[in-house]
Amino acid sequence: MILALVALALFFSGLPCWLYFRNVKQFRVPEISTGGTPERISVLIPARNEEAGIAKALEAVLANTGVELEVIVLDDSSTDRTAEIVQEVASRDPRVRLATSSPLPAGWCGKQYACFQLSQLARYEVITFLDADVRLGPVALQRMGGFLRTSGASLVSGFPRQETGTLGEVLIVPLINWLLLGYLPLNRMRLSLLPALGAGCGQWFLTTAEAYRQVGGHGHPMVRASLHDGVKLPRAYRTCGLKTDLGDASQDAVCRMYRSTGQVWNGFAKNAREGIGSPGMIWIWTVLLTLGHVLPFALLCYLPLPLYETLAILLAVGWSLAPRIHAASRFQQPWWGVIFHPLSIATLLAIQWYATVRSWLGRPVGWKGRTPPTLTSELKVPLPSA
Repeated sequence: MILALVALALFFSGLPCWLYFRNVKQFRVPEISTGGTPERISVLIPARNEEAGIAKALEAVLANTGVELEVIVLDDSSTDRTAEIVQEVASRDPRVRLATSSPLPAGWCGKQYACFQLSQLARYEVITFLDADVRLGPVALQRMGGFLRTSGASLVSGFPRQETGTLGEVLIVPLINWLLLGYLPLNRMRLSLLPALGAGCGQWFLTTAEAYRQVGGHGHPMVRASLHDGVKLPRAYRTCGLKTDLGDASQDAVCRMYRSTGQVWNGFAKNAREGIGSPGMIWIWTVLLTLGHVLPFALLCYLPLPLYETLAILLAVGWSLAPRIHAASRFQQPWWGVIFHPLSIATLLAIQWYATVRSWLGRPVGWKGRTPPTLTSELKVPLPSA
């Protein structure tokens, strides 16, 4: 029995370890493009109760060099000073505009409707959707604009460096890059238009206005009701026959998604049913993550064992931890979080099952005071005409 468990631990820890180190060579920081006419980019920021950070977000965007830009912030029914702060910035810099959201229609998620409205206000051909809690570096837009041109993709996404503070943040947030590189074959993703291989970071997308209109953008049937455009928007593009790509933006952008353990729990739970916790997939992910990243550490409790079994258990533990150690260095994550890797995985799975049970009970997890709309079946809804 122990030997069988050891074999499972070796296989399910070794495979993502191998894929991670294969992927990390291809998860590149885009090069800064030089020469030519500066890119004209419309920076589109949906904002709902973002008074704490919207001014700094705008300052960071406006400090970008090597591009010509406009910044449009859509106030999405904020009840704080978000609109007032944006208006103050706009009064000092004509590149900034404030827009106000229309009432949320039935069947739409708030963020997706905000992004869709913003797309209709943009004047430039390249548009980028940026979350209000992302802080860009001074060459971030130039770098990612060049990536969009040279990648051959119609939609690209940048993964910012994730800042963490509380225990809950350190346990869960660093898993974003680890999961991406350990379980998504980047090479196959770039060679294929298979929608299931579509992935991105909802914090930062770039696309052309032409491609966005062709797909329907955030109004696409599989996106409009979604709480997770990081997954759904790339898949919508791929469904329409357009390539998507992603890159490492950790040198040029930083984001602190949440500021408490409670926010981490609810924030990841709201996306769960469209990611790891999606119907049918949650069972597979539970097996993959438990056998690969909880079981090896549980087997340590059976030591001492015969030498070959002991070495196999230690190897499985090493394979489980190696990508987390590398990610902590590469993406500037807290080192002490690596020690709690099996606890991180167990907590992540607990969040997915929490969201699943809530969904079964008809009480899906909402966000920012809104109850999520019922997701429309992607297989039954016709795609928008190109």
